[in-house]
Amino acid sequence: MQSWWRNAIAVLVTLLLPLPAVAASIWNMPKGVTPISHQIYDIHMITFYVCCAIGVVVFGALFYSIIRYRRSKSPTAANFHEHLWVEIAWTVIPVLILIALAIPATLLLKQIHNTQASSLQIKITGYQWKWKYEYLDEGISFFSNLTTPKDQIEGAAAKGEHYLLEVDNEMVVPTKQKIKLLVTSNDVIHDWWVPELGVKQDGIPGYINENWVYIDEPGTYRGQCGELCGVYHGFMPVVVKAVPQAEFNQWVAAHQTVKQQKAAAKAKAKQEAADKPPEKMTKAALLAIGKPKYQATCGMCHQANGQGLPPTFPALKGSPVATGPVGKNIDILLHGVSGTAMQAFGEQLDDETLASIITYVRDAWGNGEVNQKAGHAIEVQPSEIANARKE
Repeated sequence: MQSWWRNAIAVLVTLLLPLPAVAASIWNMPKGVTPISHQIYDIHMITFYVCCAIGVVVFGALFYSIIRYRRSKSPTAANFHEHLWVEIAWTVIPVLILIALAIPATLLLKQIHNTQASSLQIKITGYQWKWKYEYLDEGISFFSNLTTPKDQIEGAAAKGEHYLLEVDNEMVVPTKQKIKLLVTSNDVIHDWWVPELGVKQDGIPGYINENWVYIDEPGTYRGQCGELCGVYHGFMPVVVKAVPQAEFNQWVAAHQTVKQQKAAAKAKAKQEAADKPPEKMTKAALLAIGKPKYQATCGMCHQANGQGLPPTFPALKGSPVATGPVGKNIDILLHGVSGTAMQAFGEQLDDETLASIITYVRDAWGNGEVNQKAGHAIEVQPSEIANARKE
């Protein structure tokens, strides 16, 4: 019997030795790069080791009982009844363990949602299937879209290093600053999740949830939507780029300059339009802009071939909208369709982009021939979008 116990102990030690390595493996929760993520990791590991210890005790007692009191060793069943103190012990001890784990977890939860004394506020809005970032005090806002090439997604090309975790516009933040995050949604429930930052916050339509992040070191940190939000839920990556304060200030200044330039150009164009009719874009120019913009903005739902994914995402090829009066086409892209997955793109895209996309859709996949025979317009000018916005 002593030999059996020595072997059992040796096996147990062998099984427990790799635990530190497992804790540091890619299968475990990452330690992260923020003070909050470090505390979350510590509580996670404490809970993990407590569970391991409980498992050793429980399964040790179970296997000991199975082997020690097997029928060949104990042919006569024992006659015993409940033991009051044993039952009290196995009730009180788990309660004490849960309390011991709950106290630091509760204190950490309070700390996670304490967004006071923040130096920067960023509003994050989830859309199907992209994110919008608004730097409230800096007057900067932009959308962040997946940029993984479609041929990688379809398996026609080798997957890149950051497959499905790459975007056109990163959320840029300064290091060593407390940043307040205001998370909401424009359509369904989303979840802004970056494991290395220790942040996983739901975005709920009509509500704003608060969280915060403090990043010590510069770097790029990747995450994704953590709440099932539709057919392309897996195509909503989050990319956060942390940079030193001086570099962040330069980034803010550059974006504000671009914003001012766009505002000045828009005012100038408006003034010129008042003085003389705006110059029309050629069909070739509209299509050259419209095709890539369609692929980036609409192709995920309506597909590159215009076939869509009915019934949620109807086909645009032969669609009564794409081959009907152009006014309805413009109205749908500007204001969306209530009660459906069709978003309003009026605030997301400028006049030229909207006009180019509509022109491309009304010309592609045989729609152009249908529109031509029916006498419906194919080309849409930016000025038509601008006029439709005023209505």
